[in-house]
Amino acid sequence: MNVRTTTEVYIQQATGRRLAREEGIMSEGTLEMVRRLRVPDSGSSSIGIVADDWNGGGRCIGARIRGVNVGFLDEQVLVLVFRTLNWDPQTLSSVARGSRRLRAVAERVLWRDLCVSRAPLMVAALTTKGRVDGGWPALAKLLLFCCGGAAPGVAVPVPVPVPGHFAPVSRFSKTSGRSFLQRRCGKDVLYVSDPCEHAAPGDDEDDVGAYRGVFLGFVGSRTRARLVDGRTPLEPRVRCPYCGASVWSVAAPRSARRRLGAHERRLEYFVCVSGHLHGSCRLARLTSGSDDGFADADSDD
Repeated sequence: MNVRTTTEVYIQQATGRRLAREEGIMSEGTLEMVRRLRVPDSGSSSIGIVADDWNGGGRCIGARIRGVNVGFLDEQVLVLVFRTLNWDPQTLSSVARGSRRLRAVAERVLWRDLCVSRAPLMVAALTTKGRVDGGWPALAKLLLFCCGGAAPGVAVPVPVPVPGHFAPVSRFSKTSGRSFLQRRCGKDVLYVSDPCEHAAPGDDEDDVGAYRGVFLGFVGSRTRARLVDGRTPLEPRVRCPYCGASVWSVAAPRSARRRLGAHERRLEYFVCVSGHLHGSCRLARLTSGSDDGFADADSDD
């Protein structure tokens, strides 16, 4: 069953054509398309006319209804379907690969509504005139995908590379984000996730913590101004795992290390030109004789 067929099944399960017409869910263009494609229950002549329309070159249905939203391409119907599916990101990703028109609808509407359903307050703050830096698909990926660790160019590489993975539940916090800002950039707003912990394969190796975040209004932030004014070079071997843009390597203050419970003496993270942040670190282990790794994290607030 291909993506188009699967989506049509979802639509039939979520709402009937009659209910959609009664509640005003379908657009005028879709209703016009339905009227043109309606075939009587009996009569071979009508069926033959429809077949001729599909196979008749310039007289095909596609030519007759050009510019009309066709079937499940109606945006309001798609929104209803994915709302019924609780904005399942894997299904949405599959549907967005079905065609260029579906991808355009997903990038403009569906990924946005998915982000709103997952983090409404954060998304409301990040949105400017209906848009976010880097695009809605990138923000949705940042909310739901841990990029792993051991990116090239990290000052203190993690002991074992950690692949990225789907992370359905993550918590982003401005309080955590303040720990990553230099003092001169304290007025910037940064949302950072709790570290995603990955167990090391060996007993003697530290666990890996991968974290990610996003700046509010990065273009006008002091962090970006310092990077540009200081002519900080872009990393040649690293790209943003969320939007694919170029990134800078930024030295994190000690408050970030304490916040994460990191084992490194020097911690760096990457921030792209769209304001997406990602990084990884080795997590300090708690022992029965010491809890220094987390004592300072509480006092940092």
